[in-house]
Amino acid sequence: MPPLKAASKTANAPFYRRANQMKPIKKEIIINTNPFETRVAVVEQGRLVEFYVERLKDRGITGNIYKGRIVRVLPGMQSAFLDAGLARTAFLHVSDVTEPRLDDDEEDDKRRKTFNRIQDAVKEGQEIMVQVAKEPIGTKGARVTSYISLAGRYLVFMPTYEKVSISRRISNERERRRLRDIVSGLKSPGHGFIIRTVCEGMDREDIKADMDFLVRLWQSILKKKERVSTPGTLYEELDLTLRIIRDIFSSDVDRLVIDSKPEFERVSKFVEECMPALKDRLEFYEDDEDIFDAHGIEIEMTDALEKKVWLRSGGHIIIDQMEALTAVDVNTGKYVGKKNSDETILKTNLEAVAEVVYQLRLRNIGGIIVIDFIDMSKAADRENVYGALKEALKADKARTNILKISELGIVEMTRKRVRESLAQSLCEPCPYCDGNGQVKSRDTVVMDIYRELARALKGSKKKVTLMASRDIADYLQADSAHVIEALEKRFKKKVLIQPEESFHQERFEIE
Repeated sequence: MPPLKAASKTANAPFYRRANQMKPIKKEIIINTNPFETRVAVVEQGRLVEFYVERLKDRGITGNIYKGRIVRVLPGMQSAFLDAGLARTAFLHVSDVTEPRLDDDEEDDKRRKTFNRIQDAVKEGQEIMVQVAKEPIGTKGARVTSYISLAGRYLVFMPTYEKVSISRRISNERERRRLRDIVSGLKSPGHGFIIRTVCEGMDREDIKADMDFLVRLWQSILKKKERVSTPGTLYEELDLTLRIIRDIFSSDVDRLVIDSKPEFERVSKFVEECMPALKDRLEFYEDDEDIFDAHGIEIEMTDALEKKVWLRSGGHIIIDQMEALTAVDVNTGKYVGKKNSDETILKTNLEAVAEVVYQLRLRNIGGIIVIDFIDMSKAADRENVYGALKEALKADKARTNILKISELGIVEMTRKRVRESLAQSLCEPCPYCDGNGQVKSRDTVVMDIYRELARALKGSKKKVTLMASRDIADYLQADSAHVIEALEKRFKKKVLIQPEESFHQERFEIE
């Protein structure tokens, strides 16, 4: 296949293939890498659907396994904090604690103990092996579990949990039974496996090879545990590029494009060893134009950070991400419909369903989500919208749970959060407003200054100096000059105004 060439973008074609190809590629993975950062875009039908970023200086730790020490037990929260050698102490809930299998000589049928109370599970000072289940987010430390899982190409190995599970995306019952029988027949008692989606159609030999590799990896981790001091690292998950290839690159991906020659060669070697049938789908991008620019991804990324998202009909949704939850508000906007208001509202809400589900996936929004649809007077319309939302969420790989739509058109739902959202990955709180999104108005600040100046002038002998931001200083000398004049007249003392370029709008000092 010839090297990928860039093409000009158009307003109606954020991805160049829309203009240059009659049939857009169904699914592809675009990898942009440099010595400091790796970015991965997953594109479906010419539209960006998932985005991942990993910077060398703050590489993710989900999946890493550590030998840690319990530093605090909190019975009231049924949890404990442990030192795993990370920047912040990690969080361990009682539901994530099990008695580990430490020795292969233990009886195979021995069942591991689970606990109802954290104080029965761990003690302060105790050493424990844990795996990171959720990245540190904001001020919260990583969430860890003693239920270890090691992901391979076709299987996920669970050495501390005896069960064989299978991906719900494998829908054919006959295939599900075949795969379950193969894995159950190959595995050792006391160990568990999850059969991944990409395992569908694979033969016994490939599955066994993957299983043997994972078992050997686990044995090496146990041996390392005996040598490493506490806290210490026992296993590090693959970097972003190889993790994406292992987890996403499969037969339903038409191509994987990389813009770095060394990375392309590293990936080629990995693919040749682990999935040789897919090697011809790799492409090296060698054009001068940035690969994300050529595919219109930078534009889509910018849009994905906006609060307002327009719908095709002229309606829009507002996505407001807060610390505790995410609120999504649906509005008709410029859309007025052609018949009655009920039909207009229903059409807007149904259109919003598809866009909301898409945005949740693209922005990787997790936790509690409240969707405020436009009020629908008919119960049938509410049921229609709820059914459409439930159906659309089936395509989302993240686990979701939704409650029935209320009479006010509000849906409460949760979406599993395992890593930072897109906004958290790419942005930081505004240093000016501390992430609040708004600051005190100039008139409010002026009134704050008025009160403080009145107190200061009472105790001063001659004059006071007011230091304020440039904008506030100019405002006090122009539109609000009468405020200072009133104080000077009242106290018969002079107020000198000194602009400070570095001051926040709300900050002022009086000397």
